[in-house]
This record gives sequence, C-alpha cells and structure tokens, in this order.
Amino acid sequence: MRGREEAGRDDAEIRGCRGEAARGPRRSADSASRAYQAIRRLVVEFRLKPEERINEVQLAQSLGLSRTPVREALNRLASEGFLVFTPNRGFVFKALEIEDLVRVFELRSIVETGSIALACKRASDAGIAELAAFWDEALERYRREDPDEILELDEAFHVRIAALSGNAEVVKALQSINARIRFVRRIQIERGAWHPRLVTEHTELVESLIARDAVRATEILRRHISMTIEDAALVLKEALFKLYVADSASVSQS
Repeated sequence: MRGREEAGRDDAEIRGCRGEAARGPRRSADSASRAYQAIRRLVVEFRLKPEERINEVQLAQSLGLSRTPVREALNRLASEGFLVFTPNRGFVFKALEIEDLVRVFELRSIVETGSIALACKRASDAGIAELAAFWDEALERYRREDPDEILELDEAFHVRIAALSGNAEVVKALQSINARIRFVRRIQIERGAWHPRLVTEHTELVESLIARDAVRATEILRRHISMTIEDAALVLKEALFKLYVADSASVSQS
C-alpha cells in the first residue's frame, strides 16, 4: 500500500515538474513579447533620443523585467531596422534621415498600390461593402479633429484595404511600415492642412474599389501617400523639435 502511495506521489511530482517546465518557456516568451511591444512603442513614439545609447539595465528595471527578454527584444528590433547595434557601444535608436524617410514612403507606395490592385481583383463584394461601412463611420470621427484618433483610423483604413488583397504578408509588411513612420504621420496630421484632401481621397479609393477600377485606385493611392524630399525635411525638423522641447520641459519640471 505504502509503495503505491509513494509511487503516486512520485508520479504527481513528475507531472508537476513537467508542468513547471512547460510554463517556463511560455513565461519567457511572454516576457520577451512584452519587452518587444513596450520598447517598440518607445521607438515609434520617438520617446528615445536619436543616437543615444540605450541603457539595458535601466530599461529592464523600468519595464519590471529581467535583462534576458529585454536583450531579445532589442535584438529583434535591431533586425527589423528600428535600432542599431554597435560593438562596445550597444544599442542605439537610429532616427530616420530625410532620404530614409522618403525611401520608406516609396516602399509604402509600392506595397499599398500593389495591394489595392490585388484587392480590385480578389476582394469579395461583401468585403468591399464592409470597408465602405467602416469609412462611413470613420468619417464622422474624423470631424472631431483628434490627431491620435485620425491616425488610428487612417492606419486601420489602409490595413483593411491591404487585407482585401487576400495576402497576409502584404498586411504584415504594411503594419511594419506604419510602425516606422507613425510619429512622423502624426505630425503630418497635426499640421492639418491636408485633412480635406485626405478625406476626399479615401472616399475616392472606396469608390474605385466598388467599381473595381485598379488603374484609378492605384493612381489615387500613389498620389495620396507620396512624400517629397521637401515634405520629409519639414516633418523631420518638426519631429526633432518636439522631441527635444518635450525633453527640456520635463527636465525643467523635475
């Protein structure tokens, strides 16, 4: 009897150890994902200074995580082009230069015009109707002129078009591009002069999809998201101004 009881306890202990072992990797993956999302948000919102070395110890402490998931997240962000790793210096936030920003917008144009051309061919009538309904609802919220809300709606609108292409890789590519230019796009929206044009062109994009007119849709979209070198210079200048003014204000208040 005692032998069976001991064997039962042994089996329970083994199952418990297996459960802990299984939970260990899950916790590690969750921590790495949390670190990645948190640090990525700091980067895309320009809350890290360009070219300033990232202090891994302080970053881990501020996130309430160990250094291992933080290092994994930093390596992942470096592989995605958000950060740069230099031996003997560590990770730094690489701010977009004018030429870089123009290239990213060119990439965005290629991805989005390609996706809307595919959407004109592949999207179901129901899918296009859902996009039209989304835009009708979003239009009312645009009129509130809240930059954060407009940016969220604008990204969602374009991602929905990409999803109508039926290609999940296109959607992921666009979401990655959006993350890299989010702070810059918010400044564009804050400047506000192009709101009427943005609204008109979104409406025209929906109409082109309904008509399945790929030529018209791609032309509207190409014009809609183009960025000249002059535009990039102005936006980046304003982005850096906001970054350093906000930093100096926080120092003076402390």
